Amino acid sequence: MNDRLQSPATPTPTTRLPAVGTTVFSRMSSLAAEFGAVNLGQGFPDFGCAPELLDSVSQAMREGHNQYAMMPGAPALREAIASKIAALYGHQYHAGLEITVTAGATEGLTSAILCSVHPGDEVIVIEPAYDSYVPAITLAGGVPVFVQMEVGADGYHVPWHKVQAAVTSKTRLIVLNTPHNPTGSVLRAQDMQALADIVRGTSVLLLSDEVYEHMVYDGARHESVSRYPELAARAFVVSSFGKTYHVTGWKIGYVAAPASLTAELRKVHQYNVFSVNTPMQHGLASYMADPRPYLELPAFYQRKRDYFRAGLQGSRFELLPADGTYFQCVRYERISTQTEAEFAEWLTSEIKVAAIPVSAFYQQAQESGIVRFCFAKKEETLALALERLSKV
Repeated sequence: MNDRLQSPATPTPTTRLPAVGTTVFSRMSSLAAEFGAVNLGQGFPDFGCAPELLDSVSQAMREGHNQYAMMPGAPALREAIASKIAALYGHQYHAGLEITVTAGATEGLTSAILCSVHPGDEVIVIEPAYDSYVPAITLAGGVPVFVQMEVGADGYHVPWHKVQAAVTSKTRLIVLNTPHNPTGSVLRAQDMQALADIVRGTSVLLLSDEVYEHMVYDGARHESVSRYPELAARAFVVSSFGKTYHVTGWKIGYVAAPASLTAELRKVHQYNVFSVNTPMQHGLASYMADPRPYLELPAFYQRKRDYFRAGLQGSRFELLPADGTYFQCVRYERISTQTEAEFAEWLTSEIKVAAIPVSAFYQQAQESGIVRFCFAKKEETLALALERLSKV
């Protein structure tokens, strides 16, 4: 008789996200580390934030702001957010009832989807798309309906007639992203008018991912949904302090929405994370008293964009327009016939520069021969990457 103790079997849950595995960002970052490549794949800066912001957070800690924050966010920060939106976009949100501080923009996006999408509801997703949208829709029991952007020599554009055709009686939500990750495109005033024409007279809600709102170039303005009362009345608008102030690891964002939508959002938010890092909220509120850091951000990143683009001009890469975000997409058809994933892996292992295949931003991979680089890096980092890429 074998009296050796047997380990009890671990029950296997039925997965809620059967299509989800390791993200392309994790894979490419691991590959970059393995081969000692310059990592222009994952979208985060390799430089620090302003010392004044760190001082502001430290001061908040010393002043005793170290216990739980209020569930919707520290009042001082919500007031600062509402004031910023009013000044930039002309829409006055009520800080108490319509602004919610979230544990990063991704939590804000997920909470907005979970609070508004019910089993069987359709959600229009414009591809290529940030990878958190569809898992959140799946968790809510929703049905993602995909509309693909069109791409030509002048960059990526939303085909609004296809969005219109995708709207049905089951459509609950349309997800927008401007400036757009991964393509670097931005929505213009005519896009917002086309969107307004589509949703007018319907009960369709909008989720507008605007985390790169302060990275729009060449003198253009960011066309926030908040600028348009007809759209703002049905929209969750999401942004991120991590992107704006170079502190992606702090994971603090916010959602601005009408009071009725905010009330539902907070029901999910309070049982998801409850509240967000207290001293950082107070530090951010104090730091936001000076608008120059975000008002000067377009020029800051445009210099990096222009430096990176100039360094690739003589290469065999074809540059697509980069009107916003801190991403540059390039075609590589003059270099290779590999798939985007294969080419990105080759760049990382052989050329020692990591990129992200744009095909990874589709549910069903679409091969366009395009990869994405992140230029939110120090000049010496970009210089090293350009030296290597220019030899391809």
